[in-house]
Amino acid sequence: MPNPRLTGLGSGLFCTVVMFLLGCLDALLFGASMTTYGVLFLPVCVLTALWVREGDLLTAPVVLPIAFTLGLFPVADGKAGVLARLVGVFTGLATQAGWLYSGTLVAWVVVLVRRVSWVRGRRRT
Repeated sequence: MPNPRLTGLGSGLFCTVVMFLLGCLDALLFGASMTTYGVLFLPVCVLTALWVREGDLLTAPVVLPIAFTLGLFPVADGKAGVLARLVGVFTGLATQAGWLYSGTLVAWVVVLVRRVSWVRGRRRT
């Protein structure tokens, strides 16, 4: 399994691009299913928290809600212009808050476990 180490900015770009592409794929294949989008968000959270480097660990849970929001644009239910799309994004954020909170919580747990093990490893040396 690859073991990349992303910077804080790199992890933000990674999860934002992946969530936007998954949103486009969800809209294309599954008819913009919000549940599918939420389920696809969870592995992105775990990968982002695992692949960020130790010095930037605390940035991973911060960029995930931003990536979730930007990835909602292709899935949002706005058919008549920009304002309708924004209303669809805000509606998606309100109705899919459980997926957003779950993914962010999973990322926080992974980050905290990695941070504790990193600090313990530094104390030993």
